[in-house]
Amino acid sequence: MLTNRQLFLSHQAQTTNFPLMLEVSKAEGVFLYDSTGKKYLDFISGISVSSLGHGNEAVKTAIKNQVDKYLHLMVYGEFIQEPTALLAKKITDYLPENLDCVYLVNSGAEATDGALKLAKRVTKKSKIIACKNAYHGSTHAALSLNSNEYYTQPYRPLLPDVEFIEFNNIESLKIIDKQTACVIIETIQGEAGYIEPTFEFLSVLQQKCRENCALLIFDEIQAGIGKTGKMFSFEHWNIIPDVLLLGKALGAGMPIGAFITSKKMMHVFTDNPILGHITTFGGHAVVAAAALAGLIEIENLDLINQIADKEIFIRENLIHPKIKEIRGKGLMLAAQLDNFEQTLKLCQLCLVDGLIIDWFLYANNSIRIVPPLTITKNELSIGIEIILKNLDLV
Repeated sequence: MLTNRQLFLSHQAQTTNFPLMLEVSKAEGVFLYDSTGKKYLDFISGISVSSLGHGNEAVKTAIKNQVDKYLHLMVYGEFIQEPTALLAKKITDYLPENLDCVYLVNSGAEATDGALKLAKRVTKKSKIIACKNAYHGSTHAALSLNSNEYYTQPYRPLLPDVEFIEFNNIESLKIIDKQTACVIIETIQGEAGYIEPTFEFLSVLQQKCRENCALLIFDEIQAGIGKTGKMFSFEHWNIIPDVLLLGKALGAGMPIGAFITSKKMMHVFTDNPILGHITTFGGHAVVAAAALAGLIEIENLDLINQIADKEIFIRENLIHPKIKEIRGKGLMLAAQLDNFEQTLKLCQLCLVDGLIIDWFLYANNSIRIVPPLTITKNELSIGIEIILKNLDLV
Protein backbone atom coordinates (compact mmCIF):
# COMPACT_ATOMS: atom_id res chain seq x y z
CA MET A 1 0.00 0.00 0.00
CA LEU A 2 1.26 3.47 -0.88
CA THR A 3 2.00 5.87 1.97
CA ASN A 4 0.20 9.18 2.29
CA ARG A 5 3.41 10.88 1.22
CA GLN A 6 3.56 8.79 -1.96
CA LEU A 7 -0.11 9.43 -2.71
CA PHE A 8 0.40 13.16 -2.15
CA LEU A 9 3.31 13.30 -4.59
CA SER A 10 1.79 10.94 -7.16
CA HIS A 11 -1.83 12.07 -7.40
CA GLN A 12 -2.29 15.48 -5.78
CA ALA A 13 -1.67 18.59 -7.87
CA GLN A 14 1.39 20.50 -6.68
CA THR A 15 1.93 24.26 -6.67
CA THR A 16 5.72 24.27 -6.15
CA ASN A 17 8.64 21.89 -6.47
CA PHE A 18 9.34 22.22 -2.76
CA PRO A 19 6.20 21.62 -0.66
CA LEU A 20 6.74 21.59 3.11
CA MET A 21 5.78 17.90 3.21
CA LEU A 22 4.61 18.12 6.83
CA GLU A 23 2.19 15.21 7.31
CA VAL A 24 -0.34 16.48 9.85
CA SER A 25 -2.21 13.94 11.98
CA LYS A 26 -4.16 16.42 14.14
CA ALA A 27 -4.36 20.07 15.13
CA GLU A 28 -5.44 21.51 18.46
CA GLY A 29 -5.33 25.05 19.77
CA VAL A 30 -2.26 26.79 18.36
CA PHE A 31 -0.43 23.54 17.61
CA LEU A 32 -0.22 21.08 14.70
CA TYR A 33 0.99 17.50 15.24
CA ASP A 34 2.73 15.41 12.61
CA SER A 35 2.47 11.67 12.03
CA THR A 36 5.23 11.02 14.58
CA GLY A 37 3.48 13.03 17.29
CA LYS A 38 5.84 16.00 17.10
CA LYS A 39 4.05 19.30 17.69
CA TYR A 40 4.49 22.57 15.85
CA LEU A 41 3.48 26.03 17.04
CA ASP A 42 1.40 27.65 14.30
CA PHE A 43 2.52 31.25 13.77
CA ILE A 44 0.72 31.65 10.41
CA SER A 45 -2.80 30.26 11.05
CA GLY A 46 -3.00 28.52 7.69
CA ILE A 47 -2.17 31.91 6.08
CA SER A 48 -4.49 34.09 8.16
CA VAL A 49 -7.38 31.62 8.35
CA SER A 50 -7.49 29.86 11.73
CA SER A 51 -7.96 32.89 13.98
CA LEU A 52 -9.62 30.78 16.69
CA GLY A 53 -6.85 28.23 16.55
CA HIS A 54 -7.55 24.63 15.62
CA GLY A 55 -10.45 22.56 16.86
CA ASN A 56 -12.43 25.31 18.59
CA GLU A 57 -15.25 23.55 20.44
CA ALA A 58 -17.95 26.12 19.65
CA VAL A 59 -17.18 25.93 15.95
CA LYS A 60 -17.04 22.13 15.93
CA THR A 61 -20.35 21.93 17.76
CA ALA A 62 -21.99 24.27 15.25
CA ILE A 63 -20.69 22.16 12.37
CA LYS A 64 -21.90 18.89 13.93
CA ASN A 65 -25.32 20.31 14.71
CA GLN A 66 -25.76 21.58 11.16
CA VAL A 67 -24.54 18.32 9.61
CA ASP A 68 -27.33 16.54 11.49
CA LYS A 69 -29.90 18.89 9.89
CA TYR A 70 -28.85 19.17 6.24
CA LEU A 71 -25.91 19.77 3.94
CA HIS A 72 -26.29 21.21 0.43
CA LEU A 73 -29.84 21.93 -0.67
CA MET A 74 -29.87 24.36 -3.58
CA VAL A 75 -27.71 26.90 -5.41
CA TYR A 76 -27.08 30.22 -3.69
CA GLY A 77 -29.99 32.48 -2.90
CA GLU A 78 -32.97 30.24 -3.70
CA PHE A 79 -33.82 28.55 -0.40
CA ILE A 80 -34.00 30.17 3.01
CA GLN A 81 -31.35 28.50 5.16
CA GLU A 82 -31.16 29.64 8.76
CA PRO A 83 -27.36 29.62 9.29
CA THR A 84 -26.78 31.46 6.02
CA ALA A 85 -29.34 34.16 6.76
CA LEU A 86 -28.11 34.57 10.34
CA LEU A 87 -24.51 34.86 9.18
CA ALA A 88 -25.36 37.59 6.66
CA LYS A 89 -27.21 39.51 9.37
CA LYS A 90 -24.35 39.05 11.85
CA ILE A 91 -21.78 40.40 9.40
CA THR A 92 -23.84 43.48 8.62
CA ASP A 93 -24.35 44.15 12.34
CA TYR A 94 -20.66 45.10 12.51
CA LEU A 95 -20.73 47.35 9.46
CA PRO A 96 -21.85 50.86 8.46
CA GLU A 97 -25.35 51.30 7.01
CA ASN A 98 -24.21 51.36 3.38
CA LEU A 99 -22.80 47.82 3.74
CA ASP A 100 -26.03 45.99 4.48
CA CYS A 101 -26.16 43.21 1.87
CA VAL A 102 -23.90 40.15 1.82
CA TYR A 103 -23.17 37.80 -1.07
CA LEU A 104 -21.52 34.64 0.30
CA VAL A 105 -19.14 32.71 -1.93
CA ASN A 106 -16.48 30.03 -1.55
CA SER A 107 -13.21 31.97 -1.38
CA GLY A 108 -11.62 35.38 -1.31
CA ALA A 109 -10.71 35.18 -4.99
CA GLU A 110 -14.34 34.45 -5.86
CA ALA A 111 -15.38 37.46 -3.78
CA THR A 112 -12.95 39.56 -5.83
CA ASP A 113 -14.46 38.30 -9.08
CA GLY A 114 -17.98 39.05 -7.89
CA ALA A 115 -17.04 42.56 -6.79
CA LEU A 116 -15.50 43.36 -10.18
CA LYS A 117 -18.67 42.23 -11.95
CA LEU A 118 -20.72 44.30 -9.54
CA ALA A 119 -18.66 47.43 -10.24
CA LYS A 120 -19.07 47.04 -14.00
CA ARG A 121 -22.83 46.56 -13.69
CA VAL A 122 -23.38 49.45 -11.26
CA THR A 123 -21.18 52.01 -13.04
CA LYS A 124 -21.60 50.74 -16.63
CA LYS A 125 -17.86 51.30 -17.03
CA SER A 126 -14.98 48.86 -17.51
CA LYS A 127 -11.74 50.44 -16.28
CA ILE A 128 -10.41 48.76 -13.14
CA ILE A 129 -7.61 50.19 -11.03
CA ALA A 130 -5.59 48.06 -8.62
CA CYS A 131 -2.36 48.53 -6.66
CA LYS A 132 1.09 47.39 -7.59
CA ASN A 133 2.23 44.44 -5.46
CA ALA A 134 -1.35 43.65 -4.46
CA TYR A 135 -2.73 40.14 -4.17
CA HIS A 136 -6.45 39.51 -4.58
CA GLY A 137 -6.45 35.83 -5.51
CA SER A 138 -5.41 33.46 -8.28
CA THR A 139 -8.53 33.01 -10.41
CA HIS A 140 -8.41 34.50 -13.90
CA ALA A 141 -10.10 37.79 -12.96
CA ALA A 142 -8.30 38.16 -9.64
CA LEU A 143 -4.96 37.43 -11.31
CA SER A 144 -5.66 40.31 -13.70
CA LEU A 145 -5.20 42.62 -10.69
CA ASN A 146 -1.65 41.36 -10.16
CA SER A 147 1.07 43.74 -11.35
CA ASN A 148 3.86 41.16 -11.22
CA GLU A 149 4.63 39.84 -14.71
CA TYR A 150 6.27 36.73 -13.29
CA TYR A 151 2.83 35.53 -12.16
CA THR A 152 0.66 36.96 -14.95
CA GLN A 153 2.59 36.55 -18.20
CA PRO A 154 1.96 32.78 -18.66
CA TYR A 155 -1.82 33.37 -18.46
CA ARG A 156 -2.30 36.35 -20.74
CA PRO A 157 -4.52 37.71 -22.15
CA LEU A 158 -6.14 38.63 -18.83
CA LEU A 159 -8.95 41.11 -18.17
CA PRO A 160 -8.56 44.26 -20.28
CA ASP A 161 -8.70 47.85 -18.97
CA VAL A 162 -6.73 47.20 -15.77
CA GLU A 163 -4.32 49.90 -14.61
CA PHE A 164 -2.15 50.19 -11.52
CA ILE A 165 -1.48 52.78 -8.86
CA GLU A 166 1.25 52.73 -6.23
CA PHE A 167 0.24 52.06 -2.64
CA ASN A 168 0.56 55.23 -0.52
CA ASN A 169 1.53 57.29 -3.58
CA ILE A 170 -1.04 60.09 -3.83
CA GLU A 171 0.40 61.34 -7.11
CA SER A 172 -0.42 58.02 -8.77
CA LEU A 173 -4.14 58.50 -8.03
CA LYS A 174 -4.36 60.89 -11.00
CA ILE A 175 -5.20 57.97 -13.28
CA ILE A 176 -8.62 57.62 -11.60
CA ASP A 177 -10.98 59.24 -14.12
CA LYS A 178 -14.54 59.21 -15.46
CA GLN A 179 -13.93 55.88 -17.22
CA THR A 180 -13.02 54.15 -13.95
CA ALA A 181 -15.51 51.56 -12.69
CA CYS A 182 -13.69 50.80 -9.46
CA VAL A 183 -10.51 50.98 -7.47
CA ILE A 184 -9.71 47.85 -5.50
CA ILE A 185 -7.19 48.03 -2.69
CA GLU A 186 -6.10 46.00 0.33
CA THR A 187 -6.50 47.98 3.53
CA ILE A 188 -3.18 46.45 4.59
CA GLN A 189 -1.15 45.12 1.69
CA GLY A 190 -0.70 41.41 2.36
CA GLU A 191 1.84 39.75 0.09
CA ALA A 192 3.80 43.01 -0.14
CA GLY A 193 4.74 42.37 3.49
CA TYR A 194 1.95 43.94 5.58
CA ILE A 195 2.22 47.54 4.44
CA GLU A 196 -0.19 49.95 6.15
CA PRO A 197 -1.82 52.81 4.24
CA THR A 198 -1.57 56.41 5.33
CA PHE A 199 -4.78 58.20 6.25
CA GLU A 200 -4.03 60.89 3.67
CA PHE A 201 -3.68 58.31 0.90
CA LEU A 202 -6.98 56.59 1.72
CA SER A 203 -8.75 59.92 2.15
CA VAL A 204 -7.64 61.24 -1.23
CA LEU A 205 -8.40 57.87 -2.81
CA GLN A 206 -11.96 57.95 -1.50
CA GLN A 207 -12.44 61.52 -2.73
CA LYS A 208 -11.13 60.68 -6.22
CA CYS A 209 -13.52 57.73 -6.42
CA ARG A 210 -16.47 59.92 -5.44
CA GLU A 211 -15.55 62.63 -7.93
CA ASN A 212 -15.43 60.09 -10.76
CA CYS A 213 -18.40 57.91 -9.71
CA ALA A 214 -16.10 54.92 -9.25
CA LEU A 215 -16.68 52.28 -6.57
CA LEU A 216 -14.09 51.99 -3.81
CA ILE A 217 -13.51 48.32 -3.01
CA PHE A 218 -11.62 47.36 0.14
CA ASP A 219 -10.10 43.88 0.18
CA GLU A 220 -10.01 42.66 3.79
CA ILE A 221 -9.76 39.00 2.88
CA GLN A 222 -6.53 38.79 4.85
CA ALA A 223 -6.78 41.82 7.15
CA GLY A 224 -10.35 41.35 8.41
CA ILE A 225 -12.05 39.57 11.31
CA GLY A 226 -10.09 40.98 14.21
CA LYS A 227 -6.44 40.51 13.27
CA THR A 228 -5.56 44.20 13.49
CA GLY A 229 -7.39 44.95 16.74
CA LYS A 230 -10.62 45.95 14.99
CA MET A 231 -13.18 43.64 13.43
CA PHE A 232 -12.32 45.27 10.08
CA SER A 233 -9.06 47.10 9.55
CA PHE A 234 -10.68 50.01 7.67
CA GLU A 235 -12.03 51.06 11.05
CA HIS A 236 -8.54 52.24 12.01
CA TRP A 237 -8.71 54.91 9.30
CA ASN A 238 -12.48 55.54 9.33
CA ILE A 239 -12.65 55.42 5.54
CA ILE A 240 -15.74 53.46 4.50
CA PRO A 241 -15.72 51.55 1.19
CA ASP A 242 -18.55 51.01 -1.27
CA VAL A 243 -17.76 47.29 -1.38
CA LEU A 244 -16.00 45.14 1.21
CA LEU A 245 -14.33 41.78 0.51
CA LEU A 246 -13.94 39.11 3.19
CA GLY A 247 -12.64 35.56 3.31
CA LYS A 248 -10.01 33.49 5.12
CA ALA A 249 -10.71 33.93 8.87
CA LEU A 250 -14.41 34.61 8.28
CA GLY A 251 -15.02 30.87 7.92
CA ALA A 252 -13.39 29.93 11.25
CA GLY A 253 -11.43 27.25 9.40
CA MET A 254 -14.02 26.50 6.72
CA PRO A 255 -13.83 27.74 3.09
CA ILE A 256 -15.70 31.00 2.56
CA GLY A 257 -15.64 34.39 0.91
CA ALA A 258 -18.01 37.35 0.81
CA PHE A 259 -18.50 40.64 -0.97
CA ILE A 260 -20.67 43.17 0.78
CA THR A 261 -22.32 46.36 -0.46
CA SER A 262 -25.66 48.13 -0.30
CA LYS A 263 -28.90 46.30 -1.01
CA LYS A 264 -29.56 48.76 -3.84
CA MET A 265 -26.30 48.04 -5.64
CA MET A 266 -26.42 44.29 -5.08
CA HIS A 267 -29.85 44.24 -6.73
CA VAL A 268 -28.22 44.61 -10.17
CA PHE A 269 -27.56 40.86 -10.15
CA THR A 270 -31.27 40.01 -10.09
CA ASP A 271 -32.25 40.99 -13.65
CA ASN A 272 -30.92 41.88 -17.12
CA PRO A 273 -29.78 39.11 -16.86
CA ILE A 274 -31.28 37.17 -13.99
CA LEU A 275 -28.69 35.10 -12.14
CA GLY A 276 -26.23 37.92 -12.79
CA HIS A 277 -23.88 36.23 -10.35
CA ILE A 278 -24.39 32.67 -9.20
CA THR A 279 -22.57 30.05 -7.16
CA THR A 280 -23.52 26.48 -6.36
CA PHE A 281 -21.87 26.15 -2.96
CA GLY A 282 -21.55 29.75 -1.77
CA GLY A 283 -23.37 30.20 1.54
CA HIS A 284 -23.24 26.46 2.25
CA ALA A 285 -25.16 25.82 5.48
CA VAL A 286 -22.35 23.98 7.26
CA VAL A 287 -19.79 26.63 6.38
CA ALA A 288 -22.19 29.40 7.39
CA ALA A 289 -22.86 27.69 10.73
CA ALA A 290 -19.12 27.52 11.41
CA ALA A 291 -18.57 31.15 10.41
CA LEU A 292 -21.45 32.36 12.56
CA ALA A 293 -20.16 30.39 15.55
CA GLY A 294 -16.69 31.81 14.94
CA LEU A 295 -17.88 35.41 15.03
CA ILE A 296 -19.84 34.78 18.21
CA GLU A 297 -16.81 33.08 19.78
CA ILE A 298 -14.60 36.07 18.98
CA GLU A 299 -17.13 38.22 20.84
CA ASN A 300 -17.53 35.85 23.79
CA LEU A 301 -13.78 35.52 24.32
CA ASP A 302 -13.28 39.29 23.90
CA LEU A 303 -10.37 38.51 21.60
CA ILE A 304 -10.24 41.75 19.63
CA ASN A 305 -9.61 43.84 22.73
CA GLN A 306 -6.55 41.69 23.49
CA ILE A 307 -4.83 42.17 20.13
CA ALA A 308 -3.09 45.50 20.74
CA ASP A 309 -1.47 44.19 23.92
CA LYS A 310 -0.24 41.07 22.13
CA GLU A 311 1.21 43.22 19.34
CA ILE A 312 3.14 45.27 21.89
CA PHE A 313 4.42 42.06 23.48
CA ILE A 314 5.76 40.82 20.14
CA ARG A 315 7.38 44.13 19.26
CA GLU A 316 9.02 44.44 22.68
CA ASN A 317 10.43 40.90 22.65
CA LEU A 318 11.19 40.11 19.00
CA ILE A 319 14.32 42.23 18.87
CA HIS A 320 17.46 41.10 17.04
CA PRO A 321 20.16 42.87 15.01
CA LYS A 322 19.11 40.94 11.89
CA ILE A 323 15.52 42.24 12.11
CA LYS A 324 15.50 45.55 10.25
CA GLU A 325 11.90 46.48 11.02
CA ILE A 326 8.55 45.01 12.02
CA ARG A 327 5.60 46.17 9.90
CA GLY A 328 1.88 45.67 10.20
CA LYS A 329 -0.76 46.00 12.85
CA GLY A 330 -2.10 43.76 15.62
CA LEU A 331 -1.38 40.07 15.04
CA MET A 332 -0.66 40.72 11.37
CA LEU A 333 3.07 41.43 11.38
CA ALA A 334 6.07 41.13 9.08
CA ALA A 335 9.65 41.01 10.39
CA GLN A 336 12.09 42.14 7.71
CA LEU A 337 15.55 40.61 7.32
CA ASP A 338 18.23 41.37 4.72
CA ASN A 339 17.40 38.88 1.98
CA PHE A 340 15.48 35.78 0.92
CA GLU A 341 18.33 33.45 1.76
CA GLN A 342 18.01 34.48 5.40
CA THR A 343 14.21 34.12 5.52
CA LEU A 344 14.28 30.76 3.77
CA LYS A 345 16.92 29.36 6.12
CA LEU A 346 15.13 30.82 9.16
CA CYS A 347 11.83 29.21 8.15
CA GLN A 348 13.56 25.86 7.65
CA LEU A 349 15.40 25.99 10.99
CA CYS A 350 12.28 27.07 12.86
CA LEU A 351 10.29 24.20 11.35
CA VAL A 352 12.88 21.74 12.69
CA ASP A 353 12.43 23.36 16.12
CA GLY A 354 8.65 23.09 15.95
CA LEU A 355 7.61 26.57 14.74
CA ILE A 356 5.74 27.30 11.51
CA ILE A 357 6.50 30.63 9.84
CA ASP A 358 6.81 31.63 6.18
CA TRP A 359 7.55 34.56 3.87
CA PHE A 360 5.62 36.76 1.42
CA LEU A 361 5.23 36.57 -2.36
CA TYR A 362 6.52 40.10 -2.96
CA ALA A 363 8.54 40.56 0.24
CA ASN A 364 10.56 37.38 0.49
CA ASN A 365 13.05 39.12 2.77
CA SER A 366 10.37 39.20 5.51
CA ILE A 367 8.80 36.54 7.69
CA ARG A 368 5.06 36.37 8.28
CA ILE A 369 3.78 36.40 11.87
CA VAL A 370 0.01 35.98 11.98
CA PRO A 371 -0.83 33.51 14.79
CA PRO A 372 -4.34 32.66 15.98
CA LEU A 373 -6.02 35.43 17.95
CA THR A 374 -6.32 32.95 20.81
CA ILE A 375 -2.56 32.64 21.28
CA THR A 376 -1.30 33.41 24.78
CA LYS A 377 1.74 35.48 25.70
CA ASN A 378 3.43 32.32 26.96
CA GLU A 379 2.89 30.68 23.55
CA LEU A 380 4.12 33.83 21.83
CA SER A 381 7.25 33.66 24.01
CA ILE A 382 7.92 30.10 22.86
CA GLY A 383 7.75 31.11 19.22
CA ILE A 384 9.78 34.27 19.70
CA GLU A 385 12.51 32.30 21.49
CA ILE A 386 12.74 29.86 18.58
CA ILE A 387 12.99 32.72 16.07
CA LEU A 388 15.67 34.55 18.05
CA LYS A 389 17.69 31.38 18.54
CA ASN A 390 17.70 30.61 14.83
CA LEU A 391 18.35 34.19 13.74
CA ASP A 392 21.80 33.68 15.20
CA LEU A 393 22.33 30.88 12.68
CA VAL A 394 21.18 32.55 9.45
